[in-house]
Amino acid sequence: MGNFVRPLIALLLSELLILLPVAPSAQAPAPQPAPRTRPRKPAGDTCRTLHCYLSKSYLDLFELSPHLEFSASEYAAEKQALEEGRKSCVGTFKARAKEYGQQLDNQQKQLKLVSAKANDDERHNLHCDIQSLRAKKTEAEMLANHGIPTAYDNMQAKLQLIQQWPAERRQILAQIADGSYNKRRWGDTKDIGFREITPGQEKDIKAGQDIIKEMKMRGLMPHDLDNKEIQNYVDSVAQRVAQHSDLHIPLHVTVLDSKEINAFALPGGNLFVERGLLGAADDESELAGVIGHEIAHDVARHSHKMMVRATIAGIFFQTAEIAALVLTGGVASIGLAYALEYGFSGLGLLLDLRLLGVSREYELEADQLGIQYAWNSGYDTSGFIRFFDKIATKEGYARGMSWFRTHPPFYQRMVDAEREIMFLPKKPDTIVQTSEFEQMKKTLAPLTAQADKDQKDKPSLLMPEKGCPEPQKVEFKPGESIDRICSNGGLH
Repeated sequence: MGNFVRPLIALLLSELLILLPVAPSAQAPAPQPAPRTRPRKPAGDTCRTLHCYLSKSYLDLFELSPHLEFSASEYAAEKQALEEGRKSCVGTFKARAKEYGQQLDNQQKQLKLVSAKANDDERHNLHCDIQSLRAKKTEAEMLANHGIPTAYDNMQAKLQLIQQWPAERRQILAQIADGSYNKRRWGDTKDIGFREITPGQEKDIKAGQDIIKEMKMRGLMPHDLDNKEIQNYVDSVAQRVAQHSDLHIPLHVTVLDSKEINAFALPGGNLFVERGLLGAADDESELAGVIGHEIAHDVARHSHKMMVRATIAGIFFQTAEIAALVLTGGVASIGLAYALEYGFSGLGLLLDLRLLGVSREYELEADQLGIQYAWNSGYDTSGFIRFFDKIATKEGYARGMSWFRTHPPFYQRMVDAEREIMFLPKKPDTIVQTSEFEQMKKTLAPLTAQADKDQKDKPSLLMPEKGCPEPQKVEFKPGESIDRICSNGGLH
């Protein structure tokens, strides 16, 4: 492979491991002039404290915040409480990880002492204890280093939104009123399909083919999902979005049989959607938003730009380092967490995304273009915000993924998305849900259940010993507040 291919694979795999989310979707109402008097708070809003509002969705807060009145001291007090809560909760789980580590050392010493004379049952029990402690220690470390900070970042962003969105909204309405919003970057939405965002898309086709070939050769690409109905459905949605985008090369779509909530684009019009993302999406507009975002990465040639920077920086990786990334093929989440936490540092992967400029700029560009492409395809553009909020709230701290830690701050991303939605002309009868999407979910359900069942019998870094009790780990319930996990250590 050429000098460009391997550095780019390293970069793309880093994206693979960090939830490349994303999803533009539903349409905001047509902009109206800012009211002269503050309207009454909507009926059904039962929150009485500022902290209560932090459990609401971003979409709800965009609607509610102009009606809320809290003092500067209340905002300051809540911000301080969140900072103290983060520090305390992180400390709790760091201490727990340290305790598990000490217990693990003791059990390993015990295994060494009795190994020669232990019978099979005694050895099995010690093996079970050791792997259980390893799993609990890794989970506690992932929570302390990724999950808990992510959850508190999310709440800080919602606090910032409540405080600052009313002023942001007035500014947006003023830009709409005076027409200055048309002068924004890529404001020429009537010309989508005829614009050239970044020239040279066709030059990426060969590079993309080489990357896919090498990833498959090295075992870094999950297998294709063996279901034509689902493959054809996802392809049909993707082709619709592509036809209403600035992509000027053919789009090749593949659904991968992986439980990760992820989608990613490789250079040259190659889009991969993982089974876990199809399971996480609740409607077709969310899926279209994800696809729009990923197509935007190809349109703007972000991978090519990363490849050039990687080559200039001399970034490279070795076979031993790649081995840690094989876990992207659908190993249990705790195994993936183990790779994220220990794989890179333990194997010395020489990769600094900030050095390469793989930063907020690319994601924000893909957000804006992706929202435009979903809108131009007739989809409800609020899907971006709905999907993001769901992942950040229900999956972000639970899965411990680092995507939220390296990409644009929540507040900036949500406000920029809502701003773009408000700037786009309103379309009637936008698509939120379709019967084809619902049929896809029905077809997907038994495939996912079977895959989960099969996964239990596959080797795992942390669970090599069979026949052991499941480790008692922190339980996550959909939408559960981090407050509860921090207050009782996650035990139910």
